[in-house]
Amino acid sequence: MKTKFVLIVISVMLSVVGSISAGKVVKTNNFKVYGNCGMCENRIEKAANAVKGVSSSDWDRKSKIMTVKYDASKTTVTKIHEAIAIAGHDTDKQKAEDKVYEKLHTCCKYTRAEFK
Repeated sequence: MKTKFVLIVISVMLSVVGSISAGKVVKTNNFKVYGNCGMCENRIEKAANAVKGVSSSDWDRKSKIMTVKYDASKTTVTKIHEAIAIAGHDTDKQKAEDKVYEKLHTCCKYTRAEFK
């Protein structure tokens, strides 16, 4: 009798856990983000992580490549590009507004001619 009860409890728990994670679609995306230094890295990653659904972000200063993991049921990669541009950094798909870019620290300014 106790064995049946334990099996039922375990089955119910597994069903609940399965239904909670069922709607989550974790995606990983890599794209270029322009910047130069550690301040840029902090700003870029903070902007990406502020987007609801982003679970992690990592920007590599040398390669300028951003890697983000996000729940596609909560956000899109386009929203992540937009958030980074709002923070003042161009991505390979979204250009930051000139007035925001101009407010970046001198060492954070990159050659914008690179943006295509």
